[in-house]
Amino acid sequence: MPEVMVENIKIGNKNPIALIAGPCVIESQTLVLDTAKRIKDITHKLGIPFIFKSSFDKANRMSVDSFRGPGIKKGLEVLSKVKQQLKLPILSDVHCAKDMAEAAKVLDIIQIPAFLCRQTDIVIAAARTGKVVNIKKGQFLAPWNILPIIKKVESAGNKKILITERGVSFGYNNLVSDFRALKIMAGFGYPVIYDATHSIQIPGGKGSSSGGEREFVEGLSRAAVAFGCDGLFLEVHPDPDKAPCDGPNMINLKQLEKLLKQVKKIEIAMMDR
Repeated sequence: MPEVMVENIKIGNKNPIALIAGPCVIESQTLVLDTAKRIKDITHKLGIPFIFKSSFDKANRMSVDSFRGPGIKKGLEVLSKVKQQLKLPILSDVHCAKDMAEAAKVLDIIQIPAFLCRQTDIVIAAARTGKVVNIKKGQFLAPWNILPIIKKVESAGNKKILITERGVSFGYNNLVSDFRALKIMAGFGYPVIYDATHSIQIPGGKGSSSGGEREFVEGLSRAAVAFGCDGLFLEVHPDPDKAPCDGPNMINLKQLEKLLKQVKKIEIAMMDR
């Protein structure tokens, strides 16, 4: 399997499992910088490659009143400070093709949101930036349905691709993880990330917003690493119950080190097989 380089981090091809983590959305510069610094300290201690994630605009919220973030201009300014001050690679999702060029000035990974993963113009625009493209597999897709989307990115001459599994729709207001998807999608030749926090989301579970069952994040993360994913995606917040967006499915920053220690032990055990 080809490895994908993100700054000095190698993902895939039996390299150490990478962590993509951060708050769902940019709430303030202070919260973002503090959270990024604390995650960096933890991952550095444990020897885990770390890519910071936070969204500048969550355009796919259920309610018109939902918190979306500061927008692209202010949001990219905050992410740029994280990149410069903490020397971290940055991922964020981009919801409009017209924003790709501006976002690419700051982002190291452009993420295609799950709900938009089949939107050809958005996928092609992301690919043409030359940045690493992280395709979030839509919860409405089978794992083999990701291949035509990969082909769209490749058609623009870009083979810097990550694929992220985030659960699949299981009836109304529920998601389920089928770990067979990790192996199936890895067969398409690119590293596969497991998003443990969105996989326990309950879409529309609160009527005008999503719910979540964060108590299952640790177990699913351990299972995904044992199954052979190339990285973990975790939304992390210092006080998720007070977060204005996706709080129910984010884990508390205080839980992160314990979880990553478990993951590291599993990764080491898998090397002996």
